[in-house]
Amino acid sequence: MTVNKDLTRIRNIGIIAHIDAGKTTTTERVLYYSGRTYRIGNVDEGTTVTDFMVQERERGITIQSAAITCEWQGYQINLIDTPGHIDFTAEVQRSLRVLDGGVVVFDAVAGVEPQSETVWRQADRYSVPRICFVNKMDRKGADFQRTIRMIRERLGANPVAMQVPIGSEGNFQGEIDLLTMRAFVYTDELGANPEEIEIPGDYLETVEAEREKMVEAIAETDEDLTIQYLEGETIAEEALIVALRKATLRSDLVPVFCGSSLKNKGVQPLLNAVVRYLPSPIDRPPISGVVPGTDTVVVRQTDFDEPVTAIVFKIITDPYVGRLAYVRVYSGILRSGKPVLNVTHNRKERVGRLLRIYAEKREEIKEIGAGDIAAIIGLRNSFTGETLSDPKEPIVLESITFPEPVISVAIEPRSKADQDKLATALKALADEDPTFRVRTDENTGQTLISGMGELHLEVLVDRMVREFNVGAQVGKPQVAYRETITRAVDTEGRFVRQSGGRGQYGHVKVRFEPLDAGTGFQFENAVVGGRVPREYISAVERGIKEALEGGVISGYPIVDVKATVYDGSYHEVDSSEMAFRIAGSLAVRNGMPKAKPILLEPVMKVEVVLPEEFLGDVIGDLNGRRGQIDGLESHSKGMQAIVASVPLSEMFGYATRLRSLTQGRGTFTMEFDRYLPVPESVAKAMLKSAGY
Repeated sequence: MTVNKDLTRIRNIGIIAHIDAGKTTTTERVLYYSGRTYRIGNVDEGTTVTDFMVQERERGITIQSAAITCEWQGYQINLIDTPGHIDFTAEVQRSLRVLDGGVVVFDAVAGVEPQSETVWRQADRYSVPRICFVNKMDRKGADFQRTIRMIRERLGANPVAMQVPIGSEGNFQGEIDLLTMRAFVYTDELGANPEEIEIPGDYLETVEAEREKMVEAIAETDEDLTIQYLEGETIAEEALIVALRKATLRSDLVPVFCGSSLKNKGVQPLLNAVVRYLPSPIDRPPISGVVPGTDTVVVRQTDFDEPVTAIVFKIITDPYVGRLAYVRVYSGILRSGKPVLNVTHNRKERVGRLLRIYAEKREEIKEIGAGDIAAIIGLRNSFTGETLSDPKEPIVLESITFPEPVISVAIEPRSKADQDKLATALKALADEDPTFRVRTDENTGQTLISGMGELHLEVLVDRMVREFNVGAQVGKPQVAYRETITRAVDTEGRFVRQSGGRGQYGHVKVRFEPLDAGTGFQFENAVVGGRVPREYISAVERGIKEALEGGVISGYPIVDVKATVYDGSYHEVDSSEMAFRIAGSLAVRNGMPKAKPILLEPVMKVEVVLPEEFLGDVIGDLNGRRGQIDGLESHSKGMQAIVASVPLSEMFGYATRLRSLTQGRGTFTMEFDRYLPVPESVAKAMLKSAGY
């Protein structure tokens, strides 16, 4: 296989949803019906194609996003199955960055769940057009119309039902297509050959009303169709399809389909909708970036004749072929054996072998063109979010930003032999996962690994043991606190070492000011008159940044601070970058204690779904965990949803507590929301127990 020359027949799509909505099951059906697999994989049996990691099969969840290529009706579909668990949200984020369209899967019983909202917002951020699939229509309590209402109310979207389900819950048999007014039922177990039937008589009235709503919604998005509709003319099916495609690409409308992936019902109409309504690479705006070292914006068209431009969106360590880099090509043709420039680091890289990926299986190809996705073997120094381009015409694309980790554990090798293995494993896992951080605690000398949640770290430690054969002892999870300052302070850093020979001299005056929460670190050079030469300013910034990594209260990173260098002095002979770097870090050490530093803690947005009779007990328990109840809403029959903000430090062991309070019937999800100051009494007790 070489370059797919017909870009209109490529679809780069992701399947995104809340945990347990049925993404992987839907993906397995897509692979089966498109002829990519010859038997249907099952999550419960651990036989799925895209969940191929041992940890995924054991837990029955998706951990890594898996890319796979299949064909449907002459269209090439590059499909990415993403995780639903919030701990692996980075996988969703990096996938959406390179995709052209998304299929959002909803559980027909639960409707729009917390993680559904998170992935929807991420898709909004990257302006990814979507279609929706309401799955699990065969389950007790499934409600297609209620899910559509929730999409409208909770997500602020404009959903349009494209089907009416035939039967409900255990009697769900198929669907009626509102565009063609044809009804299909799935009679065989594999659902491979849906049978067309007459629209049942008791559905005619509902179908007519729903079709009218659909036609009106589509007509509103197109001026000509609006006129036809208002004049009472019948709008042709083809005109409706064209208008709906345009409205979907603009995200003005979101077509909604229904089915039951586990029972093999409704997946083929979903595939038809993917090729019909979701964008090809040329339907998306051309990619733009900047010329390195300048502010000059360059636009690259999705065209084979343009210079090569690609972004690395995922790194995995494969036990057989080594380091694999997944790339999305935006322009030009990437060829194996040819050099490319990693523009982010200004390093030349050689494209080794190019692979078309089918989850853990792969096929070697010679080249890959604009609009396509593949993997490269041979990139040694390229990481997630970095740009690859033609060495003669470099361009830097916007990188991918990831959330900061909120939880840490200490890890120690069991033996000297394990020490080297641990270092190798930590480097490989940090290369793969941008939300996984490794640092050494200055006070204890321990190695601390940080991630997005307990499950995230549990999986990473498990991978170290199984994939890298590391024997390690792991401590209890600790919350990743932060520090910040509450008032401005002027300070200086002076580093002078002068002896008989060449000495060291660096001296800076710095003003530190608090910034709004979530702003991060800002640096400003306000030195005038050459008091500190320009070539040393970046060294001062580096020294300040490094020193802010270890705070003054208890060694946690200091965030949301602005540093302004406004004065200083230098020595003609003794000054050096190293001296000014140390002077910058000394300014932090001298100034921070005077700036009234405080501790910040990660606060989680928690949603608890539980039977109504246990509401009082659960609210009381959340209040006891320093939680703030943000809202209550009816979830489904007899069930309530509590939305609350709770400090992460209070949520350890909550799953067990919730089970005991609700007789095992309550469930909860949580995701990082924001950092807030730790109450003084709690901070004092915490620091005392930690020995500060």
